[in-house]
Parts: sequence; C-alpha cells; structure tokens
Amino acid sequence: MNEATYSTFSRGVHERYFGKRAPMEVSIEVTRRCPLECRHCYNNLPMSDSAARNAELSLAEYRRLLDEMAEAGCLWVLFTGGEIFARRDFLDIYSYAKTKGFLITLFTNGTLVTPRIADFLTDWRPFAIEVTMYGATRETYEALTGIPGSYDRCMRGIRLLQERRLPLKLKTVPTTINRHEVFEMQRMAEEDFGVEFKFDPLVNPRIDCSQSPVEVRLTPEEVVALDFHEPRRKREYARLLERDLAQPAGNHQDAGHVYFCGGGVTACAIDPAGRMSICVLSHRESYDWRSGTFREGWEDFLWRTRTKPKTRRTKCNDCRIQSLCSMCPANGELENGDPESPVDFLCEVAHLRALVIGQQPPAHGECECCSGGALHEALVASAERISNGEVDVGTWNRTSSASVLPVLQEAAGCGSGCGSCRHP
Repeated sequence: MNEATYSTFSRGVHERYFGKRAPMEVSIEVTRRCPLECRHCYNNLPMSDSAARNAELSLAEYRRLLDEMAEAGCLWVLFTGGEIFARRDFLDIYSYAKTKGFLITLFTNGTLVTPRIADFLTDWRPFAIEVTMYGATRETYEALTGIPGSYDRCMRGIRLLQERRLPLKLKTVPTTINRHEVFEMQRMAEEDFGVEFKFDPLVNPRIDCSQSPVEVRLTPEEVVALDFHEPRRKREYARLLERDLAQPAGNHQDAGHVYFCGGGVTACAIDPAGRMSICVLSHRESYDWRSGTFREGWEDFLWRTRTKPKTRRTKCNDCRIQSLCSMCPANGELENGDPESPVDFLCEVAHLRALVIGQQPPAHGECECCSGGALHEALVASAERISNGEVDVGTWNRTSSASVLPVLQEAAGCGSGCGSCRHP
C-alpha cells in the first residue's frame, strides 16, 4: 500500500472512530534554531540563540503533550523546525512519540545526521523522512545556506539515510540562487540515490514579518516555466484546472469563513514554545498549550479560529482557478498582515499557469490579472514566451556572485498589528 493509499485508508478509519473533526495531523516545530542561514527561510534562528532555546518545550512537556495528542485521536505527526536535530534530546522526543503509536514524518536538512542518528532511525523507523537540498553543487548550495561545509554534511547525511534503506525523499525550494540546478538535483535524487524528488517554488516572507526571503523568490514567469518544464506537471495542472472550471463559482472555499483549509478541522500546528495555531505559517492567533490542554486548544480555540466569518469579499471569492494557486489566509498574513488579503504574486502565478495551459481564467471581480486588468497583457506575453520555449529552463545560469553574498536577515516589523512579530 503506497503512502497516498494508506493516508486515504487511515483517514477513513480515523473518521469512523473519532469523527470528522478530530486532530488527525499535527505539525510540531521542535525548534527554530538551525545550523544553516538560508536566505529564503521563513523561520530559522541561530543555533546559539539562547532565548529561543530557553523558550522551547522541555522533554517532559513534550511527553505530556504527546500523551494528550494521542488521547485526542491524533494519528499523524510531522516533526519539523528549524532543524529538528538541533535539539540534542530530539531522539528522546521522537522515540516517545513512536511509543504512542503515531505515524511520523521527519523534515530535516540532513546536515546534522550522524551514523548514530541514522542507526537509531533504523531501529525506530519513521513513516517518512524528507531532506531538503539547496543545490546540486557545493558552490550553489552554500551560496544559499551561507555556511561553508554544509553541502558535504548534507550529502553525508543523505547517504547515511539512503544506505540504511530508510523511507527517504528529497526536495528543494527553487530560488534565484539555485534555480539552474533544480533538475540536476532531481537527477541526483532519482539516479544517484534512488529516491523520489519534488520541488515547491513558493517562498514566503518570514514569520517575524521580514520580507528578506522575497529577495530570492522567482518571478511568476520563472515559477511557471519551471513548473511546466516537465510535461507531467503541466498535465496535472491542466487536470486540476478542468476540475475547477466544472464547478460553479464560489464553490472552492468554505463559504463565509476566513479559513478554508484543513487547519482546525483535521490538522493544526504547535510551535517550539507550545503555541497551537491553524498551521506552521499562521501565527496571527495562537493558543498557549502550556497554560491549558491540547484538547481545549483543539476543541475550543482552534474551532473558533477556524469558523471566523469573513469580513469582506475579495477577488478570491469567485475565482475559478484556485487549484492553480497557493493562496490561503496564512499567506495573506505573511505577505500583507491580513489573512483576508489576496497575495498578488500568487494571483499572477495562477493566472499565468492557466494561460500557458491555454485557458482564459473567468473574470472574478476587480482582478488585475484577468482580461482588462492592468497586468493581463503582460501575463499573456509571458505565457507566449513560455509556450514558445523562449524561457528555457535548461539554459539558466547561476546568479552573479554579487547578488548571492550572505546578508543578515534583519527582523522588521510589518506594522500590521498581527501579533506575529516575535523578535528574538
């Protein structure tokens, strides 16, 4: 039984015994500290950040939290960061979670994986391990991570996991720095390591409201050219678009509610200090688990958050191409300080995908990307360039060295009053 089939099967069993609104999936950020200084990252903090370390839940607190999650019916757990192995006691947290019967996925950059850790994971096998690569070459990888020696440590970690036949997958986030090596990373994953590979070009602002990651975000044209470089990805987007257009307008979102994802219905997130929220990107509203219980946070606070009514209509309400778009309230929070505010970048990407597929998106309110809008002609021209092969992903080169020098990711409050500006 593959992962997708197992997930569908387990969801059905879970709903039968716990009901449709139960915390099936919980993402746990065990730390935001990380040995890398990636320019695109939305939440990394220095390994030496003592304030961040002191605020993290203790091992004893994690054991209590995991007990409460199991009692509430949680099935899947994702451990993420920062870098999960930045915590010296992570294997203790992880093994306790295993004793509770959770299906566990681990997100890591692989640089701190040692033979001891790999052997431990062989004995306490997770459901999946996903390692992020930042480049196919040492030069590109370390231009993005900012840390000399990090490429070799990542490759060593991947090999340690792969040699033990652990359930490994590799992935990347395309940026202006590593975009030219995305498909070489895919080749390495599939041919050198024999594992699956995926990429997601969405780069978010930082959760402390700094916009610094956006400096290395691809343009909409680059995102779509990369997406459609492989015919199978284009076919999948075309299938999603066909399904969207077969539904009536306004049928894609949870009518009348700000949040329309699985957050607060089947999933939630918990940050390193024990604050529960809709997802790892959404921090405008959170519940302090330390002063309450997981069940109270799930059944009361998150349900009230999940069912908050919309205060206004936007161009997203009647959009018919939402499967081509990554827009969600959390992205609105990070980009604009407002969960109900559309993200222009994501709107441009979605419309460009539709145009390259050959479909004119139906008009939906005052949208700059639709026919007659201020951006429409530019998007049509961009779609033509992509379709004509003028945007050749295979000829992309590395960004000039002047633009990839490591820079300090200074926290800058957005002034939105969103409550997510938590400076260390």
